[in-house]
Amino acid sequence: MPRPKVVLPKKGMRKDEILKRMKEIRTKDFNWESGKMFGYVYHTTEEHEEFLKKAHQMFFSENAINPMAFPSLKRFEAEVIAIVADMLGGDQRTGGTMTSGGTESILLAMKTYREWAQKKKGIKHPEVILPLSAHPAFDKAAYYFDLKKIHVPLTEDFRADVAAVKEAITENTIVIVGSACDFPRGVVDPISELAAIAKENAIGCHVDACLGGFMLPWLKKLGYKIPAFDLRVPGVTSISADLHKYGYTAKGASIVLYKNKKLQTHQIYAYTEWSGGIYASATMTGTRPGAAIAAAWAGLNVLGEEGYVQLAKVTMETTKRFIKGINSIPELYVMGKPDMTVFSFTSDDIDIYILGDIMQRKGWLLDRLQFPPCLHLIVNPHHAKIVDQFLKDLKDSVEEVKATPSASAAGSAAMYGMMARSSDRKTIEKTVIRFLLDLYDS
Repeated sequence: MPRPKVVLPKKGMRKDEILKRMKEIRTKDFNWESGKMFGYVYHTTEEHEEFLKKAHQMFFSENAINPMAFPSLKRFEAEVIAIVADMLGGDQRTGGTMTSGGTESILLAMKTYREWAQKKKGIKHPEVILPLSAHPAFDKAAYYFDLKKIHVPLTEDFRADVAAVKEAITENTIVIVGSACDFPRGVVDPISELAAIAKENAIGCHVDACLGGFMLPWLKKLGYKIPAFDLRVPGVTSISADLHKYGYTAKGASIVLYKNKKLQTHQIYAYTEWSGGIYASATMTGTRPGAAIAAAWAGLNVLGEEGYVQLAKVTMETTKRFIKGINSIPELYVMGKPDMTVFSFTSDDIDIYILGDIMQRKGWLLDRLQFPPCLHLIVNPHHAKIVDQFLKDLKDSVEEVKATPSASAAGSAAMYGMMARSSDRKTIEKTVIRFLLDLYDS
């Protein structure tokens, strides 16, 4: 499909006309403010959003590539790192960096372990142990940095199989990965046991808390039984957490923390032979938008511990209402026992993808997952107001699927069903890549 021809206008358009056109184009976006979307946007209140925009705008032009040029950004980042390190069991020896998002945090951690293993242990063919529930960002890191992926199975409760991890250790293993929580089911892996294996074998243990890092600590304070998962656990050597998820700050802001700054040195890239001067970079990117760093600092300070605890309370109570309501529908059930505000549900009686399509026609946007097919929710505080309507529409949608049991899946249901069932994963991969290219060309 040829790319649409769009050229730079000969003469600049009027500002009001541009803004008008932007609003018109935006009308096709999903209205997340309605509460009918689960994921992508993490929202508290309009007041909080407006405050973040002001903080973001204040540092709109600043670039954190050179901390000496903008000591304000250096201070903001250092204080964010200190705050999050304290929150996640670190201390003054803990090193860290703010990044553009969870994927960059994970990429940096895996790059760091590769460099560490090569320099300290002489490992030339590094291997990374990944439970099947680990985020695809780890697979991307393996692809980028030439790491061998060792995927290990999950137990019946969808958590990493500790015995399988122990068996997967070789002389080339550099790091074990665990999730807190994982994206598909919202469960925390047995981090203490995984970290113990890592410590015993003198290798790294990275905890992916990109999704749960700003939720689990507060749920623990509220009395929920949260498994140990952070830098307090002996053997955990690094952890990542997204500020722009349940940290409720502006996109894109994440953080990667290391148990000690000595390990962090392997993250930094430096080149000293360039005629343009000494070049050193702590992250994957060169230019680093100062606005996201500033807004993260502002967001943490305006909410404070009390604010986060209250938001966690509302969100978890809302999640429990969703789970109870879904489990009360005979044809549906929530998968596993989620530890926090993320979960999936499925059915043994109806086509779950067809159910997803019917719900979407009713205005609800639910992610489709596979192995097995299911629908996915990431709950936010503003979802509290729509639980009853969601459950009503869900019950009605189940009845619609049951009313036409012989109907074949169409549209996205057919696409997801075909992809989930196909054993030819290489062809599926090529199809997805082609689809993505065409999507951005249309």
